[in-house]
Amino acid sequence: MGIRDVAARAGVSISTVSNALNRPQLVSEALVDRVRQAADQLGYVPLQAARQLRAGRSGLLGMTVINIANPFFAELVAGAEDAASASGLRVLVGNSSDDAAKERDHLELFERVQVEGALVSPFGETGPWLERLRRRGIPVVMVDSVDESGELPSVSLDDVAGGRMAARHLLDIGRRRLAFVGAREAVRQVRERLQGAREAVATVPGTTLEPIWTEQTTSERGIAFGEELADRAPEDRPDGIVTSNDHLAIGVLHGLVSRGVRVPEDVAVVGYDDIEFAAIATVPLTSVRQPSREMGRTAAELLLALISGEGDDVPRHVVYQPELMVRASTVAGSSRTTVGG
Repeated sequence: MGIRDVAARAGVSISTVSNALNRPQLVSEALVDRVRQAADQLGYVPLQAARQLRAGRSGLLGMTVINIANPFFAELVAGAEDAASASGLRVLVGNSSDDAAKERDHLELFERVQVEGALVSPFGETGPWLERLRRRGIPVVMVDSVDESGELPSVSLDDVAGGRMAARHLLDIGRRRLAFVGAREAVRQVRERLQGAREAVATVPGTTLEPIWTEQTTSERGIAFGEELADRAPEDRPDGIVTSNDHLAIGVLHGLVSRGVRVPEDVAVVGYDDIEFAAIATVPLTSVRQPSREMGRTAAELLLALISGEGDDVPRHVVYQPELMVRASTVAGSSRTTVGG
């Protein structure tokens, strides 16, 4: 089955098929969908991938991440690449950019080129697509996430413990009106971080926790939140904030300070991920640390074990524990202090 057959089935020219599969930006989205559907129906594999497959392997691991602009996900990828390159493989990275449709496109691409295995850090509902990969004999490992059914191996962080740790720290330094600023609650990691924060607040009478939701978890959105909170009357403003990632937290810091709110004297802020920029923010940021590069490397090593048939000899679910890196955004004048999980 060749490219001419795909062109005939889709009712387009051979050059259009080539562009749709290799340079989709040159043709319309509708044409891309039509060509991909025809290729799937015919079981067509692009030439480069076909050559690799005839040699017995694609030489690729697929990996999806929610948003590679976040240094946490960039480090996940770097860890996976460390393990893959040591085995002579490359990692084909699909950046979902907080877009479920893009995520599905990446998973579809992994199926078409027949990656040897897939590492998935999901944003949307991926169940049906992951099942398609598994039917093709492509093993899957969840990264920074867990499979609700427990069937798929996973590498994740104890996010309930992380959220509890962040809120507990704010309560321990005397904060009583907390806010949780994060992405939509449908995202498992965010939901569990909020759950942990709620558990901590429930142990201290007279404390409150206000959830504040956003579809975007960028520094720019954080700035807007910081400004909005700063404009509240002091008695209505939270005196402690937990965010679902450091990008939001750094933006919140900027927004508060730009409006004359003192951090941490008036409002203390805790981020999540402990990205490189956390320690060098205008007010160095207290943050819940995830060992991101180690998590990515461990996930890839688990996937490689499954590919080689050695999966029975490795743990199916690896859960890392968070650490709290205490800095000046919660304790004025403090240098970094590590608080274990």
